[in-house]
Amino acid sequence: MEYLLFTLPNCPKCDAMKAYLKETSLEVQEFDLVKKGDRMKIREYLKVLNRDKKGSIIIPTLIIRDAAEVISVLNTREELDSWLQSRA
Repeated sequence: MEYLLFTLPNCPKCDAMKAYLKETSLEVQEFDLVKKGDRMKIREYLKVLNRDKKGSIIIPTLIIRDAAEVISVLNTREELDSWLQSRA
């Protein structure tokens, strides 16, 4: 499994997700969406990203891939916790 986390600086929800991920054994690759290269990376997933009512991408976004196939797209600690429990 591959775990890709897209975040923004000074984002309390992003910080909460990162803190929770540190409590797990998951190896996560983080992308800071302020950086151009990291913004380019998230574009690979535009079709699967969750959006709010205004159409904006919800951040943080954790993309879980297996063999280059997107398995899940999560945006909150609770969603991640639920996903981890379903895999146990």
